[in-house]
Amino acid sequence: MDPVEIYIHELLDIRRSGEAVKETSYYGTLANLFNEIGKTLKPRVRCIINIKNRGAGIPDGGLFTHDQLQKVSEAERFISLIPARGAIEIKGTGEDVLRVATSEQVLRYLGRYGQVLVTNYRDFILVGRNADNKPVNLETYSLADSETSFWKAANNPGKMAENHSDRFIEYLKRVMLYPAPLINPKDLAWFLASYARDARLRVEQVDLPALTAVRSALEDALGLKFEGVKGRTDFRVGHQEV
Repeated sequence: MDPVEIYIHELLDIRRSGEAVKETSYYGTLANLFNEIGKTLKPRVRCIINIKNRGAGIPDGGLFTHDQLQKVSEAERFISLIPARGAIEIKGTGEDVLRVATSEQVLRYLGRYGQVLVTNYRDFILVGRNADNKPVNLETYSLADSETSFWKAANNPGKMAENHSDRFIEYLKRVMLYPAPLINPKDLAWFLASYARDARLRVEQVDLPALTAVRSALEDALGLKFEGVKGRTDFRVGHQEV
């Protein structure tokens, strides 16, 4: 099953139990999503919930690279286990992540860990620093506009995954690779391709009247049809490349 569909299923099952605490009961489900996607990366990335206090409090989680989790000496442990892909701050689905992203707590984590992924399970904000070393929201993704619409959409996990899975997974991959230095041309090429895939998926999900009119005119003039998803995609991509 698609990892995003599994994620939505598990969140919904926990909520339906009637025993969930609005924030912490879902930690494991979020960690499972990160780990499922993180194992496809090089280096692999793993989420650990409630990491040690390294001088700025206890983050809800941290994103570690595989090499960090190998055996290290006690002398190396304090430095080497600062999560290479940043800390995670998790709130309940009703919280405003934009407000949380500017909180004293997140800014404290930012100063210690370099970047923080803030989420309420439906909205995700990667907080980092700009060229002037000031806090900035680097990249965001939203599964729903509100808590109500999120849980309503979650009643159909398959449909929700169909609408979001490809783009959401690309987003999380970028988050888990973001601090990696782009020295290798292959890494830079991957990031550019990831943004290109995200742009293509955005185009595929939107009905563009202007392109529809052009497509109809071409079909009439050439005596052919752009049919089905592949036909519509080929037409849109081809039109953008002209």
